[in-house]
Amino acid sequence: MYYGGLNDNLKALPITGAFLATPAASKSPTTFPYPGATPAVSANGVSNGIVWAAENGTTGALHAYDTSNPGSELYNSNQAGTRDQWGAGNKFITPMIAREKVYVGASNGVAVFGLLR
Repeated sequence: MYYGGLNDNLKALPITGAFLATPAASKSPTTFPYPGATPAVSANGVSNGIVWAAENGTTGALHAYDTSNPGSELYNSNQAGTRDQWGAGNKFITPMIAREKVYVGASNGVAVFGLLR
């Protein structure tokens, strides 16, 4: 299970005997400010898992982490300068995945992320 609390890292919590195990198996290098992160997971069946989390802030950011180790960031929307930035984040951000794209609600619209062709 993935959990991103207020002013905390995104954490991977294993489930052992129907209980969440602590401490976290791994955590993201990113600390998520108010209100924390609500992660979403995408995968190709049972492989190539990605956990997505949006960061609130003056410039919002979409982060992608390896599901087996959230300490390994695969992508964030601030890596390519302004190309992938959508402006200010908001506290109601939850990434949604559909048809090979990730959708993120912005304060003035919807940002859509996918593979560059």
